Amino acid sequence: MHHSKTVFVAATIVSSVAIFSVYSCKKNSVSDDGAAVLAALNLPSTPYNYANQPLPAFLLNPAIAGQNNTPASNPVTDWGATLGRVIFYDKIVSINNTISCASCHQQQFGFSDNKAFSNGFAGGLTGRNSMSLVNAKYYPDGKFFWDERANTLEIQTLMPIQNSVEMGMNLDTLISRLKSKAHYPYLFTKAFGDATINSDRISRALAQFVRSMISYRSKFDVGRGQITPPANPIQTPYPNFTAEENLGKQLFFSPLTNCATCHGTETFTAPTPKNNGLENPSVDRGVGAITNIPNQNGEFKVTSLKNIELTAPYMHDGRFTTLEQVIEHYNSGVQAHPNLAPQLLNPNGTPKQLNLTVQEKAALVAFLKTLTDNALSTDVKFSNPFK
Repeated sequence: MHHSKTVFVAATIVSSVAIFSVYSCKKNSVSDDGAAVLAALNLPSTPYNYANQPLPAFLLNPAIAGQNNTPASNPVTDWGATLGRVIFYDKIVSINNTISCASCHQQQFGFSDNKAFSNGFAGGLTGRNSMSLVNAKYYPDGKFFWDERANTLEIQTLMPIQNSVEMGMNLDTLISRLKSKAHYPYLFTKAFGDATINSDRISRALAQFVRSMISYRSKFDVGRGQITPPANPIQTPYPNFTAEENLGKQLFFSPLTNCATCHGTETFTAPTPKNNGLENPSVDRGVGAITNIPNQNGEFKVTSLKNIELTAPYMHDGRFTTLEQVIEHYNSGVQAHPNLAPQLLNPNGTPKQLNLTVQEKAALVAFLKTLTDNALSTDVKFSNPFK
């Protein structure tokens, strides 16, 4: 049984406990073992497993490990990700307490938004579609946002908070707000060893939570796990797939479509941004606007396809509302652009026309739906702790 003390204690009490003495909960004082903190936030006394999730063997091979952008200075820990989860869902990160990170990155929508553009704290709209956070850990170049303007996830996490449209917050105010809540000194102590609250720790905790959003429980993952050497996991039909889904898998990984050259590993991410021929000239210059390199105009980060069924609308501007429209774009709608990805070009330099049949297009959609990870989209450890 834990020994509890009231928060209003003598000054001789250890400083880490004294930090809590200036705060009180509405009904219960916060005990030094954090029981009241955890109960108030629906957090278990033993944190959820974020650091060592039971990933299948195929997600532990060297090729996948090489995609991992986790820095040595910020490994995912169970308490660090728990703190990140609480901040992620807390609306106090916006200046008027109306918007949280989860407002634009909703669990049921693959940690993206179901609108083309998201609403900011004052009702303004974001300039681009909310990107899914699933498998963010597996972007090899480690850069974030559609235009890759953030060099690390740690840098990225603080930028929407300070954005004048999205959350309108400044970091000094945010730090003061977190210090004013009884649960944050406790959670920062659990995550980092003491109750110091600063922007570096906020960014690190958020990054840990986001990197823990790994998809490994979809129908695809089940089928992939059933294929072992010497069988080829790409060419071998999956026993849990329908005939249509297996046809779609065959097409996806075939030279005909070239889908797998951008989304080729089991994480379905790509190592570099691409121009996928949405338009010419580029209305949104994407990476090119950040680097001022003309050859990168119209290039955008390639998102993971895991949970793609849940993340509509699609592309950086949300122009496509269905997967069928996305497939049709690659089938017949790719526009000539001087920076068009080589995967979408014919040998003579013209955009590819796939000329897929109705059956083949339907099969590709069916395959993409096998990437839906309903376990991830409903897992309580990624849900709102303030409910």
